[in-house]
Amino acid sequence: MPTVDDILEHIGGFHFFQKQTFFLLALLSAAFAPIYVGIVFLGFTPDHHCRSPGVADLSRRCGWSRAEELNYTVPGPGPAGEAFPRQCRRYEVDWNQSALRCVDPLAGLAANRSHLPLGPCEHGWVYDTPGSSVVTEFNLVCANSWMLDLFQSSVNAGFFIGSVGIGYIADRFGRKLCLLITILINATSGVLMAISPNYTWMLIFRLIQGLVSKAGWLIGYILITEFVGPSYRRTVGILYQAAFTVGLLVLTGVAYALPHWRWLQFAVTLPNFCFLLYYWYIPESPRWLISQNKNAKAMRIIKHIAKKNGKSLPVSLQSLRPDEEVDEKLNPSFLDLVRTPQIRKRTLILMYNWFTSSVLYQGLIMHVGLAGDNIYLDFFYSALVEFPAAFMIILTIDRIGRRYPWAVSNMVAGAACLASAFIPDDLRWLKTIVACLGRMGITMAFQMVCLVNTELFPTFIRNLGVHVCSSLCDIGGIIAPFLVFRLTDVWLELPLVVFAVFGLVAGGLVLLLPETKGEALPETIEEAENMQRPRKNKEKKIYLQVKRLDVPLG
Repeated sequence: MPTVDDILEHIGGFHFFQKQTFFLLALLSAAFAPIYVGIVFLGFTPDHHCRSPGVADLSRRCGWSRAEELNYTVPGPGPAGEAFPRQCRRYEVDWNQSALRCVDPLAGLAANRSHLPLGPCEHGWVYDTPGSSVVTEFNLVCANSWMLDLFQSSVNAGFFIGSVGIGYIADRFGRKLCLLITILINATSGVLMAISPNYTWMLIFRLIQGLVSKAGWLIGYILITEFVGPSYRRTVGILYQAAFTVGLLVLTGVAYALPHWRWLQFAVTLPNFCFLLYYWYIPESPRWLISQNKNAKAMRIIKHIAKKNGKSLPVSLQSLRPDEEVDEKLNPSFLDLVRTPQIRKRTLILMYNWFTSSVLYQGLIMHVGLAGDNIYLDFFYSALVEFPAAFMIILTIDRIGRRYPWAVSNMVAGAACLASAFIPDDLRWLKTIVACLGRMGITMAFQMVCLVNTELFPTFIRNLGVHVCSSLCDIGGIIAPFLVFRLTDVWLELPLVVFAVFGLVAGGLVLLLPETKGEALPETIEEAENMQRPRKNKEKKIYLQVKRLDVPLG
């Protein structure tokens, strides 16, 4: 009996139906961008200092400019240029006393400003920004700065938890139903987050968004790859991820137009309700229906696809069988990923690469928000370089292979981070170019690990291997905000040095993996174990045959 792939060869592997479905699901991929990296704009931390009662009135009376007000009333940087005293301490001075002069008002109170007592910001902060973010509204600075880390880590924690539970639901109850549920919950929680009255409620709804949003993105990825023919899956998967980059560019424009975080959150969330219309436009996956022994429903959908593509379905292809015969006796477990030496090595290397890709990708984006002169332009430029990254993958993976482009992309990302950390701020143009190279490198590495992960494990533990290894991606996302926001308190460029080490090590480890270009997917543990040494075995056999021919007869 024919498989779905056999039928797609006759009714179209990527014709009108698949193109329409890809476009609709690509919109879903683009809408995921604000959730994944929206922290750059939602959690933007502007320059700030303590609010001191009476300073504003004194400034108006004296006619100070903004620079003069800061110079006279705000503590200077701490030792070695540390900004903490300037942002988180205030002079314990009564600014309402009439004895204060307009020129250097603190001169009459102490011979040296360093002798004046400093106190905490008891009356809040003044932020140097025309808009608002969760930082400025909830004062997530100084002693409360860890709450911004938690804000981003919560969505990654949701990614980690949700991918397990919702992945099971998608396999048990169907792709389409699960997709619609995640869309509804994502849109609703996003709106509730925008109207949250306090930080706690905002954090709860942010966590809920994380629980469903990445899982919904992955379901969209699975759906489109299950609808197209096998020769189109790799390209469609890469372009689906490129649609995420389009979402980054749109996010930049929307954030520039709406500098207030609540309105921005509304703007990027409300379109998700439109995706509920997919109920009428995207059918269930025929492959999933066949796996559930619902062949009649699967055939109705296949006939619908054929009609959309303007093709006819021969009678000989109107009976179905699964794409893979599954041995129900096999009961895969985590131990299968570490029991044999080659698979154990691949598991550990892939886990590290998933972790590194997530830390560098999210970390570099968040670092743009802290180090950039113009957050919108810097974010826009760094997002643009993701397009050539996607096309470079398409051009190289079937010509050069997987291993070398993947290793080089990690090493380029690491080297770019290291170079960027030590380029002086005066060479801003060079710093921007090197940062864009780093972003392009880690984007390629991220997409390559998604692709290669499925090619290195045997069939019966392939899904388990991808799930276990990719879970480190979410762990990396949880850690990334703490690395970026806390290490910058020590030195602004210190996160880049840490990222460089991660990237260079990841590139070196990739070279220890076998090349999978042109290789059939391994079906058994033995085939997976022998992937790295087929040529050696062949050479050995040839040598033995030659030696036998040298033995004299008789």
